[in-house]
Amino acid sequence: MNTLNNKTVIITGGNSGIGYATAQEMKARGANVIITGRNQAAVTKAASELGVNGLVADQGDLKAIDKLVADVKAQHGNVDVLFINAGIGAFLPLHVADEAHFDSIMNVNFKGAYFTLNKFLPILNEGASVIFLSSVSATTGMPGSSVYSASKAALNSLVKVASSELAAKKIRVNAVSPGPIQTPIFGKMGMDEATQQGMAETFSNRVPLKRMGQAHEVAKLVTFLAGSDAQFITGADYVVDGGVGVNALMG
Repeated sequence: MNTLNNKTVIITGGNSGIGYATAQEMKARGANVIITGRNQAAVTKAASELGVNGLVADQGDLKAIDKLVADVKAQHGNVDVLFINAGIGAFLPLHVADEAHFDSIMNVNFKGAYFTLNKFLPILNEGASVIFLSSVSATTGMPGSSVYSASKAALNSLVKVASSELAAKKIRVNAVSPGPIQTPIFGKMGMDEATQQGMAETFSNRVPLKRMGQAHEVAKLVTFLAGSDAQFITGADYVVDGGVGVNALMG
């Protein structure tokens, strides 16, 4: 079994959605899990439910990342698995998007993710596993997603460069790119329940498997990449999209 016994795991944005499900999965595999999030109440609640450690940190704030690294080092020592999962989703067409929209997404999804890895490097153990949460949006052309898609495409490029640079320390770097997954992100975007349901039905109809994915299905792949069974995997991007990327000419 691909266990994570006694491995120290950091999951940014671990208080909900895919991060939460991954914390649950990794804890079940024996890991010492630390989740992070921006909201103290949400982090405390999730950490209590999961039976893991929780630290407050905003991935869009470099000083907060510095403090997070210092706190992790002081409280837990070095890190074996870093799942850079925190991110935001906001969508506007090109003719409406402005600098504030651009910066709010890039500061968290790319700049924050980049410097999370950068600042954790001194306390990553040799042979550590780093996983970025990307998205199928990095390689598709969904209208209204220009900045969000660019932020995820940037992550995919970073994965390739980082996997090459860190190979000497046997640190593996990979990405997981979900398609339509049922998570709280749509609610956080201000959509009411009826709108969320309508979007879920639209997405499901476009997925060959005719359903939305679940957070725990992504979590299992992230957990696999974190463990010893994936020791020969680095620089890769794994798509979990129910077949959305399949463009059938007939059928």
